[in-house]
Amino acid sequence: MSWVIWIVVALGLVGWWFWPRRGLWARLREARHLAARARREDALKHILKTEANGREATLESVSGALQMSPQKTAGLLSELESCGLISFEGGRMHLSSQGRELATHVVRAHRLWESYLADRTGLTEDQWHRLAERQEHLLSRQEAEALAAELGHPRVDPHGDAIPEPGAALPADRGASLNSLRPDAPAVITHVEDEPQPLYARLAREGLRPGVKVCVLERTPTSVRLWGHDREHVLSPVEAQSIGVEPLPDTSLRDLQGEVFLHQLAPGQSARVVELSPACRGMERRRLLDLGFVPGTRVTVDMASPLGDPRAYRVRGTLVALRQDQARWIRVEPLEKEAA
Repeated sequence: MSWVIWIVVALGLVGWWFWPRRGLWARLREARHLAARARREDALKHILKTEANGREATLESVSGALQMSPQKTAGLLSELESCGLISFEGGRMHLSSQGRELATHVVRAHRLWESYLADRTGLTEDQWHRLAERQEHLLSRQEAEALAAELGHPRVDPHGDAIPEPGAALPADRGASLNSLRPDAPAVITHVEDEPQPLYARLAREGLRPGVKVCVLERTPTSVRLWGHDREHVLSPVEAQSIGVEPLPDTSLRDLQGEVFLHQLAPGQSARVVELSPACRGMERRRLLDLGFVPGTRVTVDMASPLGDPRAYRVRGTLVALRQDQARWIRVEPLEKEAA
């Protein structure tokens, strides 16, 4: 009888390994296929972004972007050329029309998925890019268009990058590098590079997002000290290079430092909501609006926890508890005590 059991077990193992589409062998083969496809599409995406920003893609730049050895990268580029996705003219690589269309779709899918994660989920922003990096290779063109319609056809993603339309050229990154901004010249952040991930996570923790107003206070060979969103930040030149900005010619440093945010109010103090920061978006923004923090609304600091965070605010007759990192997105105009 034992030999029957062994036969059943053996057949089960064979089925588990070789079962069509669901067996381990089929899954491993599918995973390898997806990984190879992702490498090809990531290379095309890098070439497209490089061209859009007026630079030349090279073997070394593709190798660095994909974190592959130059030898493996050369083989990948040869494969892309044989598939008619790129060509080499005068030693320079160029996307074919087919390669450009595919690369544009991948970029569009990535930025739409990041917009979805930012606006419709409670995931933290340091998770958006990693998840979109996978989903960009899975979304079909039809699914991307359905997602765009569901989101209301957004024009930019949470990092400030333009979401290209199907068949349209990929716009260049907005703004100049923060490293090029002269001291005491206010600007607004238009773009935050989402790679490498540890660098982006650090900028996210600092609250430096598209829509935040900044001003360089001091620049040294090893650091950039700037004012942004009610406090000072110190960045390395590499971190500053990842931030794109556009000048605010009608704004001064004094204007920025004079802005008051909800978390700065003293207990018992009242103010009127001026705006929610443009950098506050998605579920975070909708929750604050639903709680009553809309422009023109009066808000009073009612009480604070023993450690000072969170604090309770009275809005439209309701007591609402907010953490400091939530209240700092609400710009207010303090009211005179007599009016309180």
